[in-house]
Amino acid sequence: MRKSFYTFSSLGFSSLALLLLLVGCGGGAIQPAPTPTPTPTPAPSASISSINHVIILVQENRSFDNYLGQLRQYWSQNGYPDQSFDGLPQFNPTTGAAPLQGPAPTNTGCDPSQPSPSDCIPDASNPVTSFHLKTMCTENTSPSWDEAHNDWDINDNVGNTTAANNGFVFTAAYDGRALGYYDTDGVRAMGYYDGGDLNYLYFMASNFATSDRWFNPVMSRTNINREYLLGATSGGYAYPNGTDAADTPQLTSTTIFQDLQTAGITWKIYVDPTGTGCSTPYTASCLMQNSYLSNFTYAQTVVSQYPQNIQPISQYLTDVQNGTLPQVAEIEPASDAGLDEHGTDYDTGGPTNIQSGEAFVSSLINPLMKSSSWSSSVLFWTYDEAGGLYDHVAPQPMPSPDGIAPKDLLSGDICTTSTGPNCNFTWTGYRIPLVVVSPYAKKNFVDHNVADYTAILKFIETRWSLPALTARDAAQIDMTEFFNFTNPPWTTPPSPPAQNTSGACYLNQLP
Repeated sequence: MRKSFYTFSSLGFSSLALLLLLVGCGGGAIQPAPTPTPTPTPAPSASISSINHVIILVQENRSFDNYLGQLRQYWSQNGYPDQSFDGLPQFNPTTGAAPLQGPAPTNTGCDPSQPSPSDCIPDASNPVTSFHLKTMCTENTSPSWDEAHNDWDINDNVGNTTAANNGFVFTAAYDGRALGYYDTDGVRAMGYYDGGDLNYLYFMASNFATSDRWFNPVMSRTNINREYLLGATSGGYAYPNGTDAADTPQLTSTTIFQDLQTAGITWKIYVDPTGTGCSTPYTASCLMQNSYLSNFTYAQTVVSQYPQNIQPISQYLTDVQNGTLPQVAEIEPASDAGLDEHGTDYDTGGPTNIQSGEAFVSSLINPLMKSSSWSSSVLFWTYDEAGGLYDHVAPQPMPSPDGIAPKDLLSGDICTTSTGPNCNFTWTGYRIPLVVVSPYAKKNFVDHNVADYTAILKFIETRWSLPALTARDAAQIDMTEFFNFTNPPWTTPPSPPAQNTSGACYLNQLP
């Protein structure tokens, strides 16, 4: 039905009457219509877009049990609420959330009747039990291809049975004897540190968010895992590029930095030049030699086209202070400065002290928490691989990044003389520590979802709508469960303790 429209005059109102209606009986001036109250613009829903700065800090060669195995007892001693946390079983409570208390783990030791220089002969009657290390400096243990597969099970290192995680002592003893170490029986592999030794880490892991199912991506060494950190693949390599003449010296795989650059997302890599031979004024080419991005051909592009994107670590502190952090930043380990927490290699200088490394970490995180960038930042603090140190949780299956099988195994390597399920890039390595530091990180939170640290790439890709690099990062959790974006728990950050640096440092005895 048509709608009827009426005028005032059609209803019998004169112009004078209309005027009187408008001015009112008091004869006052015409009043303006009240200004309508504007409808408030709804605030954007809290989400991952609250994060404007992602900082990646990956230290070296520490397993979860080696560093965080005592965390649950630390909670009990320091008033934190108990919850499920799969650390060393001797530190679990006798009642409450599973897992509950169990005996300290052991590994098969060497036959004492066959000391060095003889090879270590595994002897089940001579177990080595998990113990507290008193020295902050230990001889290196190796996470390389053969060692990581022997760690799986000294009786089945190709993975035909579920990982027993019983070969850590054997591999540490094998390397110790080959390299002339003090610890020729591999005992160091079963050591752990506690909340007194690593007081900064324990405080941060207790107040922010962590995980007890966080793994390094592949059962191999530093170079390979760090290629996964940057490109979600090692391109089929189990050893560093250029190990033999058949290798290509660099990977052509796409890195996260390429995708960031294409998308117009700002990024930087920060390098500690101490001990590297780089000197002021620092050049991109020298700093790049000390970045793991140099494993990729994209490194040349950065040096030639984006030299401002690789900077000395002093620039990180300047950017934090000035509020000029990029949207994504990676901090390389200060290895040449002896601050990366790696086990001691005698051919690379003096003992590496883990407390010095932890103090270095605190010098990077504490200024961030006090900065103007804190309100929109997250820093992911983790370790590149477990370093051949004991952990009791088995590696986990994962998709192959790109379907490429290991193509550079050396003659006589594990998986060349026999084969099995773990002879491909379809398993993680071992567990490593993680702390998610952010005003949005849930308090005293433990995530139990299986992930390897290409999940950091997934987080970045989710935040800025970038494509996955490979099938590996595509398969990861996006890590949003670590955060409370609606009610940020740490708008005012906690005040962590200064890292203890008074621990003993020696290499010629244990513990």
